[in-house]
Amino acid sequence: MNETTQLKIVLVDDHSLCRNGLTDLLQQRGHMKVAASTGDAEKVAGLLTEHQPDLVVLDLRMPATDGLTLLRRLRAAGIETPALILTMSDAQDDLAAALRLGVKGYLLKDMEPEDVIAAIGRAARGELVVAPALTLKLAQMLQSGRPERQDLLASLTERQREILEHLARGESNKTIARALDISHDTVKLHVRHILSKLSLSSRVEAAVFAVEARTSSAR
Repeated sequence: MNETTQLKIVLVDDHSLCRNGLTDLLQQRGHMKVAASTGDAEKVAGLLTEHQPDLVVLDLRMPATDGLTLLRRLRAAGIETPALILTMSDAQDDLAAALRLGVKGYLLKDMEPEDVIAAIGRAARGELVVAPALTLKLAQMLQSGRPERQDLLASLTERQREILEHLARGESNKTIARALDISHDTVKLHVRHILSKLSLSSRVEAAVFAVEARTSSAR
């Protein structure tokens, strides 16, 4: 997906002021379109099925349900739209729970508006985005109770390390398969083995692990 492709976004937030403000900011960019927005969690599945957006942006705290519970329901219903959490919560438990569900990003509402908009665009294109204020918590979370990264990386085969680097760039299994000239099913099998060896629960966590390992080895 290139920079000129118009990205479709669906916004879910119970505060109309936030939805309207974010809609205006996103659509000013030109390459992003808010296909729909709602504060009603019961309408979300229908909107995603109807509009087939590139990304759904979810608030974490809503009166009827929370964003993560809603995301679990969507996944159980077979709706795999990439999701990003936009919230006021900087709690490590919330961040961890979101990553376990495979979100494409976790952003804070007190970030600069332009930074939020830019990050949403990157997430819609498949990148992993996390609020800068949470990077330390993310690193601590990944390190907690695990062997050193380099020891874990050493347990991977050369092909698995290669695929891990592609995961760090936010690439899909199909994209990785094309790049490495292997089958989609082979990539899926490698990803499962990577997650098992690194004691991770999602490809998003694997991507973050790879970035953190690269950073620590460069120090």
